Amino acid sequence: MSKILVIEDESAIRRVLVKILSEESDTYNVHEAEDGLRGIETIKKEDFDLVLCDIKMPKMDGVEVLEAARKIKPEIPFIMISGHGDLDTAVNTMRLGAFDYISKPPDLNRLLTTVRNALDRKELVVENKILKKKVSKNYEMIGESKEIGVIKDIIEKVAPTDARVLITGSNGTGKELVAHWIHEKSQRSSAPFIEVNCAAIPSELIESELFGHVKGAFTSAVKDRAGKFEAANKGTIFLDEIGDMSLSAQAKVLRALQESKISRVGTDKDIKVDVRVVAATNKDLKKEIADGNFREDLYHRLAVILIKVPSLNDRRDDIPLLISHFSKKIASEQGTTQKDFSKKAIALLKGYDWTGNVRELRNVIERLIILGGKEVSEEDVKLFASK
Repeated sequence: MSKILVIEDESAIRRVLVKILSEESDTYNVHEAEDGLRGIETIKKEDFDLVLCDIKMPKMDGVEVLEAARKIKPEIPFIMISGHGDLDTAVNTMRLGAFDYISKPPDLNRLLTTVRNALDRKELVVENKILKKKVSKNYEMIGESKEIGVIKDIIEKVAPTDARVLITGSNGTGKELVAHWIHEKSQRSSAPFIEVNCAAIPSELIESELFGHVKGAFTSAVKDRAGKFEAANKGTIFLDEIGDMSLSAQAKVLRALQESKISRVGTDKDIKVDVRVVAATNKDLKKEIADGNFREDLYHRLAVILIKVPSLNDRRDDIPLLISHFSKKIASEQGTTQKDFSKKAIALLKGYDWTGNVRELRNVIERLIILGGKEVSEEDVKLFASK
């Protein structure tokens, strides 16, 4: 059932709206409120899928109701009801977050179409939230070792702040998982998380990728384009493999951190950005500084909080948990039954030298699930682990 609230001070119009909606679908559960104050009280007490709200009302007008409701339950779509003289105000309410508006007297087809569209939009928002939670599970940090416990404790303390974080560790250790956790546990979790792999972008394009460009800035710049910093506004930008960033791009990143401003390639016009920066590298940045490949001032700006992700060899006690986790995940992805690993198989895997860290372990588990027996045995590990 879709729960709809009609807030309208004119009783005749309110009755018409309630009647139309109730008769349109037996899945519409329609409630009513005779003024804005009563409407807000009702919204506080109950959850609604949609609100139809008049603009001109005594005690509390529709604009005030919309603004108050967005602070209480921002996910509720609002359709504003406007008289002939309220059209400018109605348009303005859409800037404030209303889904749409309808004019008095309401056209039946226009009303019902707008209601259906608003409810569809609400359903999509809910589905996206569920999907976001599912996606978040892809970035779970699996492990109960002391080393992982220390990292989780640091994340709990640093995530609610806006402090910049530098994550270090070898390839495959899970630095990106730490970055995701910091974002998802932060006040910015509802805003974008933008990832940039600095090693994967050619040096001549990195500045355009990060800061955008204006039309004509270079040969292929056929139109203005926003960069990753703008895309991450109010959220988090994750600069992975920052040790591979060019010195010229480093200078621009430094300015962005110092002044909260960026400028697109090809113009000096400043653009204000509110972005939290989390960076990661597998390089020894102090050595890179000594070799002249990395700016020391940028390093100190980035490394407010340092998190070193341990190698898998340094947390072998987590390997059984990781095997179980990957076994479930791979079975789910492939639509197959989860395979168990024998105690001897797990013991053998715990003893290997995991130079590729967690990423390598995941690949080996997938290979063993595909090629091994119903229960992955010690012999399967010896045959297919290729260590």
